Amino acid sequence: MAGNSFGNLLKLSTFGESHGEAIGGILDGFPAGLELDLDFVQQQLDRRKPGQSRISSQRKESDTLQILSGIFEGKSTGMPIGFIIPNADAKSKDYNHIKDKFRPSHADRTYAEKYGHRDYRGGGRSSARETAVRVAAGALAMQILPQVKIRAYVSSVGPIDLDHDLSLDYSKIDQHITRCPHPETAALMEQAIVEARKQGDSLGGIITCRVEGLDVGLGEPVFNKLPAELAKAMMSINAVKGFEIGEGFAAARMKGSEHNDTYGEDGKRRSNHAGGVEGGISTGEDLVFRTAFKPVATIMSDQQGLNTEGEMVTVAGKGRHDPCVVPRAVPIVEAMTALVLADYFLLNRSSRI
Repeated sequence: MAGNSFGNLLKLSTFGESHGEAIGGILDGFPAGLELDLDFVQQQLDRRKPGQSRISSQRKESDTLQILSGIFEGKSTGMPIGFIIPNADAKSKDYNHIKDKFRPSHADRTYAEKYGHRDYRGGGRSSARETAVRVAAGALAMQILPQVKIRAYVSSVGPIDLDHDLSLDYSKIDQHITRCPHPETAALMEQAIVEARKQGDSLGGIITCRVEGLDVGLGEPVFNKLPAELAKAMMSINAVKGFEIGEGFAAARMKGSEHNDTYGEDGKRRSNHAGGVEGGISTGEDLVFRTAFKPVATIMSDQQGLNTEGEMVTVAGKGRHDPCVVPRAVPIVEAMTALVLADYFLLNRSSRI
């Protein structure tokens, strides 16, 4: 099946299903000789794993990384880095009720129609469980670019938006279970998620990502522009419905005189409305983009669905699910960002004598 690999020189291929023995990946094209901090990789996995708090899925997974190849005596060998993450707490019986039913707004029906057969246990390959592999690979990719700081945080949950005129302390991103760096806004977000869960419903939200220390010149004309690859990376994440960079859609309502990043006498840009890219190539300014997530499709309320015979049926809300995926998606956004940037860094290096 095509579509399970991402990247150019640095290529990640993932495998596994939500309720299989394990999920895993092969990260090929990784440079040789890098000292790798595998404790950091595990820390990133711990940020994504379920069961973290009262606003996440209560599935209990240690998400313990097992390296199979490509790393020896703490260094990358230049060979493909193979790894797995065992599934330890899959409860497949929780999904028996949808064996012959299609849940609204899930991949159930499209997978069945495309392949003629589907793994209904936890959504199988379409489950966000697969993103743990991306987080591990992204944490390795971050170590190719140690000077680059990638910080993502929750800037919106449902109707609650973070005021970006506030002074934000990025060190506080992980201090609250919502991963919003402003304590008062974070408390409101948590309250909204808890209330949605009580009502048997779910919420969506927005993650903002800011990258500092990026080199000038990352991005390949014309189809592989940096924001195009970032958009592809973000849109490949489960539940993502939107991507914008810099001013994004707001730019459509601005005048050129308002949006242009003019220069000062020191040769530096006086603003960053473009979000750190011009002509699809990084400018050296902070890279800033936002990713929008829809409300979780599985809700703890009965919904009208369809069965495999084409008949209308009631689909009951069962199982262990996040009422809002956005807090746990923060390390996923960071990981996919790292994979893109490390890949483009290697592309730049390979094109120069």
